[in-house]
Amino acid sequence: MRRSGGFGIRLIIGLVMAVIALIGYFGKTQVNPITGEKQQVAMSPEQEVAMGLQSAPRMAQEYGGLYPDHEVQSKVKTVGQGLVKRLNAHLSAEGVNNPYQFDFHVLRDPQTVNAFALPGGQVFITMGLLSQLQSVDQLAGVLGHEIGHVVHRHSAQQMAKGEFFQGLAGAATAASGDYSTAQVANYVAQIKMMKYGREDELQSDEFGVQTMISSGYNPQAMIEVMEILAKASGGGMNRDEFMSSHPNPANRIEHIKEAIRKYSK
Repeated sequence: MRRSGGFGIRLIIGLVMAVIALIGYFGKTQVNPITGEKQQVAMSPEQEVAMGLQSAPRMAQEYGGLYPDHEVQSKVKTVGQGLVKRLNAHLSAEGVNNPYQFDFHVLRDPQTVNAFALPGGQVFITMGLLSQLQSVDQLAGVLGHEIGHVVHRHSAQQMAKGEFFQGLAGAATAASGDYSTAQVANYVAQIKMMKYGREDELQSDEFGVQTMISSGYNPQAMIEVMEILAKASGGGMNRDEFMSSHPNPANRIEHIKEAIRKYSK
């Protein structure tokens, strides 16, 4: 009877913790100032900008620092700021102010093929990826995609989701009193985060295509970028998607083709 009573208490505690996590998560609902979509985000755009600016130097160090060629840096900044200028003009016409401060940086790392954005608008591309791009259109596709991550607040969303799933994992541990159950809960939480990551990538692909078209770049170059990434990853176009943080290149290409048809009208 004592064991049964103990389990009941743990179950109640676990349920209370789960409810608190759920309330806390949906209590973070904000309206995206640019897209108008409702999102669970714990930070303001100003806080995102501050976090990005604070994190940028350390992030650069992780990739060997900035690439020491002013001309290369200037080229990437020019393309990136051109995309932002076109975006801001579109937003201004709709009476919307862009709260993000974009800047674009080339990282020294010649081996890593990657590009990413920090919250608030700090965008990075490695020399490992830049050296494989064959046109300004392809570069615009990469940078437009990363601008999409910032505009859609994907990093801030992921932080809020991480806190939520950690709360649920803690609730499962409290309810069961079993470490192995906690391991499973954490594993499920990680898979959930991977799923959201894939959705974010597809959303940013679409945003990148839209931005390319409105800025006068050839959106077909985004497909070429996917082919470059597939080759660089060492995987085929149809590599396993389930345990990946990104959709497989073949699926991304199909979504990109749909976006090109949608925004080329």
